[in-house]
Amino acid sequence: MFACLFATGCLLLQTAFVPARAAEVRGPDLTWVGHLSGRDHQTYLEVPFLVPRGVERLTLEFSYSGKDQRTTLDLGLRDPVRFRGWSGGNKTRLVVEASDATPSYLSGPLPRGTWKLVIGVPNLRRGVTSDYTARVWFDRSGSDFPGFSSPSDRGAPGWYRGDLHAHTAHSDGSCMSSSGQRVPCPVFKTLQTAQLRKLDFIAITDHNAVSQNQALRELAPFFDTLLILPGREITTFQGHANVWGPTRDLEFQLGTKRAKTFNAILDQVHDAQGLVSINHPQLPSGEACMGCGWTAPTDWSKVDAIEVINGGSLAFQGAEGPMSGIPFWEHLLDRGYRITAVGGSDNHDPDLPVDRPGALGRPTTFVHAEALTQSALLDGIHRGRVFLDVAGLSAPVLEVKAVVGDQAVETGGTLLLRTGDLIHLTVSTAGLPPGAALSARGSALSLAAQRDWPAVSNPTEIVLPFEGTASWLRFDVRDSKGALILLGNPVYLRPAP
Repeated sequence: MFACLFATGCLLLQTAFVPARAAEVRGPDLTWVGHLSGRDHQTYLEVPFLVPRGVERLTLEFSYSGKDQRTTLDLGLRDPVRFRGWSGGNKTRLVVEASDATPSYLSGPLPRGTWKLVIGVPNLRRGVTSDYTARVWFDRSGSDFPGFSSPSDRGAPGWYRGDLHAHTAHSDGSCMSSSGQRVPCPVFKTLQTAQLRKLDFIAITDHNAVSQNQALRELAPFFDTLLILPGREITTFQGHANVWGPTRDLEFQLGTKRAKTFNAILDQVHDAQGLVSINHPQLPSGEACMGCGWTAPTDWSKVDAIEVINGGSLAFQGAEGPMSGIPFWEHLLDRGYRITAVGGSDNHDPDLPVDRPGALGRPTTFVHAEALTQSALLDGIHRGRVFLDVAGLSAPVLEVKAVVGDQAVETGGTLLLRTGDLIHLTVSTAGLPPGAALSARGSALSLAAQRDWPAVSNPTEIVLPFEGTASWLRFDVRDSKGALILLGNPVYLRPAP
């Protein structure tokens, strides 16, 4: 009854506050069903509701009837302390959280207490009625961010191409202004370039910042063919790491009471349902790139990915040069860790020509996902369903399937085997330049098995015996001169219990 004091015919339905991974996958915590009539014309209704302690995100959806009779209802929000925003009649869904909010609304802490849904009635004809429904979800710190918006066509299962590492004016990204001056580059430019280069997804990973999320929230509906991942680059004096998914504040001051160890940072991210990638681990640290090389003590079992090819290191002697992260990653694979290899342009200027290393989308990370959504894409990265395009090809394919008996896995999967089991591998490729060849790598390979196969023999069928110890096996593609053009993630081989 308390929540209906100001609304005609209002009914409040309330369920228990149960944290969940995303508002879309569970029922609302609060639902209002209200009834308005012509006597409410040109009035304001303020409907109180209680926000519990510990809420970090509020999501509200609003709908009403009578639009065919020109009924118009406006929407606004007040918290116990201040006015949080007014979207009039142009939004049916809003999100408010500490570091982000739907355009028209203010981000900031969500205080416990009585909030008010403000409903304006600019037009409701005499004799006409309107039923409205308001649904509210409360999410605590452990819930993941449902995404800024999803592309208009979410797509089917398949390979999606994108860039997981880019900077804007919210850190050190820059570009040329209208008058030809170098200025901090607005978020719009990076999204525009990503769309022009036909990327399916982009992560904006400004250094230790979340301020870019407000701009991304505003721009996402415009770039509705591009999936925008929330991200940031956790930048410390002992290394840099990308975080994808969470939008709430995360501590980055490694070595202080705020974040005593990097493992504590990892725990923060995973508690917020995010993924962590160690960036450019082999770059030298110094005045040219402060804290860029990875030196932080790390529990590698908690690391989701490693950026093995970075646009900056790509510019110095290529993908397998002295700054490559590939040997760093493979050493961890040899030690038994299951970590996904990813790439990132580390772009700081979206106007950089596409044929230049470090241009947006160079390298390109391909992720196999069940759909073009945030949760599906992050799941694909977590499962290792990833390959990298170093050469900027238009539509490359690198798929691996491994079969033993009734077990069948793809890139990123694990086979449980007994010594001597024969592993039947099928490697499929497409979109490659003439003379390209497959190259096998992995601790599962004997010296005799370490060879190349012409990619033109497609698909390539390979049979290898399991030698009895935990190991890994993956495939790359090289051009006619032996340079790496596609990098694949492993299939993992483990002794059966």
